[in-house]
Amino acid sequence: MFKFISQTDDFVVISKSAGVNFHDEGEHGAGLFSQVKRYLLEQFNITELYPIHRLDKMTSGLLIFAKNNESAKKFGELFNAHKVEKYYLAISDNKPTKKQGLIKGDMARSRRGMFKLMRTMDNPAITQFFSYSIGNKQRLYLLKPHSGKTHQLRVALSSIGAPILGDNLYNTNSIADRGYLHAYALRFKFLEQHHEFTLPPNEGDYFLSENLQGKLLEIGQPWLLSWPKL
Repeated sequence: MFKFISQTDDFVVISKSAGVNFHDEGEHGAGLFSQVKRYLLEQFNITELYPIHRLDKMTSGLLIFAKNNESAKKFGELFNAHKVEKYYLAISDNKPTKKQGLIKGDMARSRRGMFKLMRTMDNPAITQFFSYSIGNKQRLYLLKPHSGKTHQLRVALSSIGAPILGDNLYNTNSIADRGYLHAYALRFKFLEQHHEFTLPPNEGDYFLSENLQGKLLEIGQPWLLSWPKL
């Protein structure tokens, strides 16, 4: 379900596997949060754990959990103030209407649990992105969200004609071994200390392709790129 990445006195960083639900699924068993909490209790005798942010079931990658209530409150303030930089990777095999830039608009509920991007800007979802050709008619997307809306990145890419490969909700014609969305990097300042985490995906045939791995080396640290203007 997950891999243990790092911890401090105040928080834990793990890598979530694709296809894992964050919450318990009744008769289907314990979800990610329960499993992480059990692991930390057994391995480190840590009795408190607080969820800070979440990933969709199809999404793999980096997640932070707080180890005490005060840290949870502090992280809540950082996320609300958009002071935690988050970077994601995605793959699509559809041609986008634009290859880099800004995707911005309000989001509204649609059918079958889906959301759609609107033209209005009352409380918009905001996403910067670059895309890169990786062969096989596929493009790699490097995404930087500036809001935390449900399904935000999935809706953003769908709105430019490039729904994510393996996304059974927004790309129903897609057949793949997983949903190709990965929480790739985190960067933030917590209690006067700077923290940076970068974790390339380690599951999914297309994520592990030689072309994609080479492109990640070429891109380098995502926060050093000249991102499109907001």
